[in-house]
Amino acid sequence: MRFLIDNALPAEVARLLRSAGHDAVHVRDYGLQAAEDHEILERAEVEDRILVSADTDFAALLAVMRRAKPSFILFREPALIRPHDYASRILDSLSVLEGDLEAGCVVVFRHGCIRLRSLPFSDRQA
Repeated sequence: MRFLIDNALPAEVARLLRSAGHDAVHVRDYGLQAAEDHEILERAEVEDRILVSADTDFAALLAVMRRAKPSFILFREPALIRPHDYASRILDSLSVLEGDLEAGCVVVFRHGCIRLRSLPFSDRQA
């Protein structure tokens, strides 16, 4: 899978995902560490990458823009602090989430649980 790791997470997360055989880059690799969220979202969409962050603004942008892509993985896990922890959560969940991520969704890791919402968001989704 292809990932774009946002500046809210360590660059090491991208390296660990690459080591596991995925195409993963960090925003710093593009010089986008100070870019606006919409620019990062656009880069992920153009390159068909799954955006990974701890910044909730991306989900809000996807909702307002009613976009079906890119998929977005949001970490709301206060106990996660090491790059390995983030990468492990992603890798351990890919077999279950892969189809949804390819179709377009938001995945939230929070308090040991995973929440998934299909994109684009609709008024019927809770």
